[in-house]
Amino acid sequence: MKQRVIMAMSGGVDSSVAAALLLEQGYEVIGVTMQLWDNDLPYGTEVEGGCCSLSAVDDARVVANTLGIPYYVLNMHALFREKVIDYFVDEYLKGRTPNPCIVCNKSVKFDLLLEKAASLDGDFLATGHYVRRSFDADRGRFVLHRGVDMSKDQSYVLYGMTQPQLAKTLFPLGDYTKAAIREKAAELGLRVASKPDSQEICFVPDQDYGRFIEDYQPGAVRPGNIVDESGKVLGRHRGIIHYTIGQRKGLGIAAPEPLFVKEIRPETNEIVVGPAESVFFEGLLANELNWIAWEDLTDEIEAKAKIRYSAQPVPALIKPESDGRVRVEFEMPQRAVTPGQAVVFYQDDLVLGGGTIERAL
Repeated sequence: MKQRVIMAMSGGVDSSVAAALLLEQGYEVIGVTMQLWDNDLPYGTEVEGGCCSLSAVDDARVVANTLGIPYYVLNMHALFREKVIDYFVDEYLKGRTPNPCIVCNKSVKFDLLLEKAASLDGDFLATGHYVRRSFDADRGRFVLHRGVDMSKDQSYVLYGMTQPQLAKTLFPLGDYTKAAIREKAAELGLRVASKPDSQEICFVPDQDYGRFIEDYQPGAVRPGNIVDESGKVLGRHRGIIHYTIGQRKGLGIAAPEPLFVKEIRPETNEIVVGPAESVFFEGLLANELNWIAWEDLTDEIEAKAKIRYSAQPVPALIKPESDGRVRVEFEMPQRAVTPGQAVVFYQDDLVLGGGTIERAL
């Protein structure tokens, strides 16, 4: 009897080809799309290429019909709003810069969606992420490796996966390049072969996070002071949600040298700015750790740390703290270490684990 795989289909080229590859490998495939959009959200979510849009469901359904597989739409907009959007807004109001895709993966895709897969008698869940998963017999654990196509590698947003989740999840695209996937889609005659990749955050159509938050939670955003490192008031800001660590543009202040956002202080509603060198940091503290390569980190290790999705991993010393946090000491100071973002640790292409940046050091 064929093993049954529940394929999470976003309506894009990646998940569409992943479904086709699973069929070629002999699996029974059922396509599902999470209905995440909510018509009450500011500006709606009907964005071309967006994984939350109505067109995404239409595209996924057409692909499923082309491949001849069953297809279902799962209504998850209430959970998505609670777990992802509310978190996103709350973090910005706290002066942090969150990564909602990581939370979506943890709380929605690889939590509730795995439950849905089990209810459909699925042996596995599969996604179109560019990452490789295998079982390491020496470690006695499932492990993650970066995708072969380093320009599309998505391991950064998957560091939170647990062993039970990895045991039940397949990533068919890990050994392919994006170019090869688009070529495969064209060969299969899939109408999504040239569809653009989805934008950064699916529920903010124009990527204006500040305006989205102001409309989503009216009255929560207040203007305040922009101050220098000594506390001198240099100007006014429109609300801390409009700023992030390392930002230079849009400050609206005059100074003899370029100034950058060094710190966001929600308790006093202040934006602290400083010269370029002030936004380079020697290290960071991280909490909410999840380890994939082992059960827990008990001794300090040398590894590479990636502090944002678009950053390259850099050499660092990772030191466990007694309270469950880790201290990360960079080999070279890093620019714009941002609270709320994830830090993910690697040795070569092996994903060790990661956590949430609490503060820069």
